[in-house]
Amino acid sequence: MGETRHVPVLAEEVLHFLAPSRGGRYLDLTFGGGGHARKVLELGPRCQLVGVDRDQGTLAEAVRGLAEFAERLSTVHARFDLADVAAAASGIESFDGTFDGVLLDLGFSSQQLEDPERGLSFERDAALDMRMDRSVGETAAELLGRVSEQELADLLFRFGDERRARAIARALVERRRHAPVRRTLELADLVERVLGGRRGSRTHPATRTFQALRMAVNDEIGCLERVLEKAPRWLAADGRLVVIAFHSGEDRVVKRSLRAAASSGEIELLTRKVVDPGPPEIAANPRSRSAKLRAARRRSE
Repeated sequence: MGETRHVPVLAEEVLHFLAPSRGGRYLDLTFGGGGHARKVLELGPRCQLVGVDRDQGTLAEAVRGLAEFAERLSTVHARFDLADVAAAASGIESFDGTFDGVLLDLGFSSQQLEDPERGLSFERDAALDMRMDRSVGETAAELLGRVSEQELADLLFRFGDERRARAIARALVERRRHAPVRRTLELADLVERVLGGRRGSRTHPATRTFQALRMAVNDEIGCLERVLEKAPRWLAADGRLVVIAFHSGEDRVVKRSLRAAASSGEIELLTRKVVDPGPPEIAANPRSRSAKLRAARRRSE
């Protein structure tokens, strides 16, 4: 299919920190549309890359788009915090100490966000699913039908920074007494009524609610915490770890985890402050505006 539709965020900065031109073996834990993987494989003609994604369909489509790199590319279908376990089960050698670079891009491609079957968008009516791997786990609709009002308010505040989380949770629980919320537009309309409409805002009132439910359904913070405990061990000496976060809660986890690993002497921080996209990139790709990159290097023995 040629070049993938996914536009990789902070691509030049990722290449700067990973430095794939020197060759080596790289691990893209959020393979997605293959945008970053293509950049690495093009710049490093001797590089090998392992791509990981929890969405089988996305993984297969990206592999087709990178067919010219087939001899240097292998893939693993798994959640990124279980990538080492899944790789071992599929015959790929141990991850420990084998990668010159590991990348985590915690964003979602336009293709994923706009796929109506995922139920991630309030722009069109669809089943309220939100699972990145639709073969396992509960849907957002099932979660909304199960959790208590307090649990729902807590997750809306924690994952969505939603200031009116309690009011939204109260309305959702009241609604499910009569009929469960099963569709994206049902949820978006309910939240909009609770929050009183857009009031001139460019963003839809349900944006934070959708983000929070997606993060909860996919256990995004839990997976991130677990993979950041493992990732430094997967690096070879002087190997680089690059993480791009988009949500303040994610970035706090990344910052805390990298600082802890640096304090233990396991890694050295390469970015004391986050690296943000510049105005030209934001103008070309508005979804990049909240991206925050942090990088570290495994210390030599």
